Amino acid sequence: MIPPAPSILAAILAGLGATLLIDLWALVLKRGFNIPSLSYCLLGRWILHMPGGAFTHPSIAAAPPRRHECAMGWMAHYSIGVVFALLFVSLASWSWLERPTLLPALAFGVVTTLVPYLVMQPAFGLGIAASKTPNPTQARLKSLMTHTVYGVGLYLWALLLRPLVLPG
Repeated sequence: MIPPAPSILAAILAGLGATLLIDLWALVLKRGFNIPSLSYCLLGRWILHMPGGAFTHPSIAAAPPRRHECAMGWMAHYSIGVVFALLFVSLASWSWLERPTLLPALAFGVVTTLVPYLVMQPAFGLGIAASKTPNPTQARLKSLMTHTVYGVGLYLWALLLRPLVLPG
């Protein structure tokens, strides 16, 4: 069954909003605690190296820069947030948008931490779950906290967008 257009729109907007909350969280960490965030330019660099067949790097920071990598990285960051939101509501049930609850969104956010641990960090040359970084525990906790914030963001934005999907 294809969900109604307002539900699809609400899921997309919730994904964008949850991703924005991640960025606000990163800003708090940077300004309040001097904890730097992932550079989305490096995400863009990774993506822009893929057409040439490079899917993993010994160090993405040392890989040759690519034109428009920052724009690509930011677009990918928000696109991933939207795709995750669409995946979540399709798994949880599109009716979740009518009656959002925190626990499923929070659990989904935590589970999405597997993506950086098992895909992005190894591909960037950082090892599985940031095992090759100077402080793997800090990197792991930061990823976990960030994805937990994403889950909370899905829930909060679904609450805000609930009138969009309620019948009548």
